[in-house]
Amino acid sequence: MALNPTHSFEDLGDIKCAIVEKQCSPERVAFLKDLLEHNKYTVVVAPSPPAKGAAPLAEGETPPPPTHFTVGVTDVTFSPINAVYNRELRTRSGKIVTKEYWKQREAEPQKDEWYWSTRG
Repeated sequence: MALNPTHSFEDLGDIKCAIVEKQCSPERVAFLKDLLEHNKYTVVVAPSPPAKGAAPLAEGETPPPPTHFTVGVTDVTFSPINAVYNRELRTRSGKIVTKEYWKQREAEPQKDEWYWSTRG
């Protein structure tokens, strides 16, 4: 759930995307997809590759269904850090998305102030 420090790109399926977040749970994917589509972004979701230390599958064994996903948007100029701190995203209720809301630590953004103006 971190705001990723780098602006990364990847092909999700056959579509070049700016990566919003990797290794997301299905609940997190639903949250991000709803938020980003409300803000007019085209969201692409793809299963995350298995962890590097995962045991290889035996011959004839079917892989388990994915449990984590990668979320991207087709707008390659999108950066989650810039979008949150520049106050570019809005919730369905019209409030500005805060860092705490993005990380899902609060159900609705509580403050409509710049993040550096309040300490406490």
